[in-house]
Amino acid sequence: MSSARRLLAASVISVQNSCFIYPACQSCLSRLILDSRRFNCLKCGCTGEAEDASYRYRLALKIADTNDLFDITVFGSCLDPFFGITAGNLQRCIQDFNHLSGETNKAESPGELIQAVETCFIGKRFIFGV
Repeated sequence: MSSARRLLAASVISVQNSCFIYPACQSCLSRLILDSRRFNCLKCGCTGEAEDASYRYRLALKIADTNDLFDITVFGSCLDPFFGITAGNLQRCIQDFNHLSGETNKAESPGELIQAVETCFIGKRFIFGV
């Protein structure tokens, strides 16, 4: 397998996940384990206060070019322009929305956000660096 980076022009067929943000380790970018007060990174051992956890975008997509279907995951701040906000600020908005609406599943994105992401991405053509 070649390690050379390539560009792929493809259209988004579907959004594969409903949670677009995850708590990320600032050292290794792995998903953090959060409890009510603390976070822990299983990969590098980093720990801290839960309210100090940083967040990162993770958007899993099914895409198609003229010949093939692909599953691709887009990470990080390259998604800031599409969401119009950093992942950390969007996480705070989701928490506030869930608190005001009485939602009990704090990890789940509001249905309106899921619909907006689908509208923004599905059927659109993008150039992906793979």
